[in-house]
Amino acid sequence: MNTAEELFHLQTAQAEICQCDLKTLATQAVFGHGSANADIVFIGEAPGAKEDKEGKPFIGSAGKILTELLESIKLSREQVYITNIVKYRPPNNRDPLLKEKADCSAWLSAELSYIQPKLIVFLGRHSLNHFFPEMKISDVHGQLFTADLPHIPTRHFLPLYHPASSIYNRSLRAVLVEDFKKIPALLKKIARTL
Repeated sequence: MNTAEELFHLQTAQAEICQCDLKTLATQAVFGHGSANADIVFIGEAPGAKEDKEGKPFIGSAGKILTELLESIKLSREQVYITNIVKYRPPNNRDPLLKEKADCSAWLSAELSYIQPKLIVFLGRHSLNHFFPEMKISDVHGQLFTADLPHIPTRHFLPLYHPASSIYNRSLRAVLVEDFKKIPALLKKIARTL
């Protein structure tokens, strides 16, 4: 079994045991997508309507922006790994509840433990606050920081605004572009510390 097959097996097993209440409301679980050997894992909030229908993360409007941002730094979706805190779509795209995040947290930890990324990029405040509840995305976006977290295999974190935020606030698009430009140099810096 290759790494992609092993990761798919892990996802399938986690979907079976996940007790998230959203499981009964969503069309399907939305597995993470991308390389099982990725240096970078991007973590969003929860699937939207299109993701719920297709079973793949970040394929709607925000996903299009994320793909463009990745391409701007010469990366493809196949080279990174993209996932969400919550694996099932909340009704009407509402914010996921704390219990729903907690119910999906073992699944996210399993993904991260398998992939062993060098860098975790938080896409938006929900992703950031799941791990660092005291931080404000507006204060820390684009800043690399290190921390030791239980069950998380990396110490390197980069919070960014969620791609969808630039749909509602066009001025954030330029901020996202500038923050994304930092990623290649940050990866080189991290590699020197490993």
